[in-house]
Amino acid sequence: MAGVISRGIKAPIIKSGDDIIKIVTDSVLHAMDEDGFLLRDGDIVAVTESVVARADGNYANVDHIAADVQSKFGKGKVGLVFPILSRNRFSLTLKGIARGCEKLVILLSYPSDEVGNHLFSFDDMDAADIDPYKDVLTVSDFRRLFGNCAHPFTGIDYVEFYESIVKEEGCEVEIIFSNRPEIILNYASNIICCDIHSRERTKRRIEKAGGKNLLTLCDILHEPVSGSGYCPDYGLLGSNKATETTVKLFPKNAQEVAEGISAELSSRLGVRVEAMVYGDGAFKDPVGKIWELADPVVSPGFTEGLSGLPNELKLKYLVDNDYPELSGEELTQAVRESIKNKDCDLKATMASEGTTPRRLTDLIGSLCDLTSGSGDKGTPIIVVQNYFLNFADK
Repeated sequence: MAGVISRGIKAPIIKSGDDIIKIVTDSVLHAMDEDGFLLRDGDIVAVTESVVARADGNYANVDHIAADVQSKFGKGKVGLVFPILSRNRFSLTLKGIARGCEKLVILLSYPSDEVGNHLFSFDDMDAADIDPYKDVLTVSDFRRLFGNCAHPFTGIDYVEFYESIVKEEGCEVEIIFSNRPEIILNYASNIICCDIHSRERTKRRIEKAGGKNLLTLCDILHEPVSGSGYCPDYGLLGSNKATETTVKLFPKNAQEVAEGISAELSSRLGVRVEAMVYGDGAFKDPVGKIWELADPVVSPGFTEGLSGLPNELKLKYLVDNDYPELSGEELTQAVRESIKNKDCDLKATMASEGTTPRRLTDLIGSLCDLTSGSGDKGTPIIVVQNYFLNFADK
């Protein structure tokens, strides 16, 4: 009778240099013995990117960031476009960039950043008669219209916070507010696009307006600097604050780890176990308005069986539309037969309307992120059972 089961698995405290594949494998096997569950073909073992990068020692410090920025732009003026409002995600990145520059011009989007952290509300913006498609605000404009705006969850005034970080590094700072990225060309010629998912569009718009010296955060620490960690695909994107001077970077070996976990568990259990490395889930809080996904992707590494999209029928459509006259066991059998005989590609069919058109890794990674949380649960490993079973399977 059981459907999908998501289990948080405790692990030892993982440090740099640890064998992450062995730790995950041993932890899962120990949990199986202790709790009496089995893994079957198609079940999934996932591990959070945080401990994968930690085991790999993929760290960098503020000086590494400063050196990389200075090597690319020289020690002059740099424009930062659309950074998110986050102590965890951006404060040390900002500190490092400021250390490598003489002046920063920070262009903030409004009323919120890309992932839903609000400077002020849409209602406040409307009341102030601000046009988000054309109006450019200075800090003086911002304070006159909206005052001191502390984030409702963190209590941080991010405008003041980001100003203070830059000034502490002896760097001059100017903050402006606009949703047109090309505006930055009025202030600086060396530019870093700091947004996450919209970075290529932002860069394209600035280039179209005449920008030449453009980078994204993917271009900072995409190679090692003086022995630092690095991430060839995403650079500083997906990094987290580790200490007051260091960041943990997004893992550079996620695919290798996922395949290693799958191979080890499959060999020891005699079944095909899928595996993935997951970060932030892809979901939005309707109250706080925050979109969780501050990583560049939900899963930077996963086995082949987790590729693609779900191919599912909508049960309530079958019951209400195809078999309204049936009930009981006759209805059950009819629905099961429909599932067994479904097409291998249900895209654009009415019977699949309302099913979730998202990648499997985004769905499963979100489930894993919600299960493990981001606090002190101590379960960086998630086992997902029965994910690929359906109503027709017995």
